Amino acid sequence: MSEESTRENVADLLVILRHGPHGSSWLREGLDAALVAAAFGRQVSLLFMGEAVTALVKGQQAGALGQKGTAATLEMLAMYDIDTLLVEAEALARFGLVEQDLMLPVNLLDAESLPRLPAKHRLVLTF
Repeated sequence: MSEESTRENVADLLVILRHGPHGSSWLREGLDAALVAAAFGRQVSLLFMGEAVTALVKGQQAGALGQKGTAATLEMLAMYDIDTLLVEAEALARFGLVEQDLMLPVNLLDAESLPRLPAKHRLVLTF
């Protein structure tokens, strides 16, 4: 495979989200970084891992301390042309969730696919 054809398959930015929607600001900050990059014309992919998969559950409410949910931000992703939403399948199962429980369409990734994902992106940010 030539270097040029390899570049064609590389997206601009992968934002890896690992934290739940409440308890810290990591998830919101990661989503904000993705929106800013997309606003500047970058092709952004989001990977929801671990507790971050719970941010995609339909019907989110404010957190115990009145923390805002992330549903409104997630609903804006399409406006910013962020349509590559990847979810760690194992994490979804660990929380007893299925795709139909989620507010947005996602692509499930198995454990074997995850290690190869960063190489398909020029920049990787983890939150």
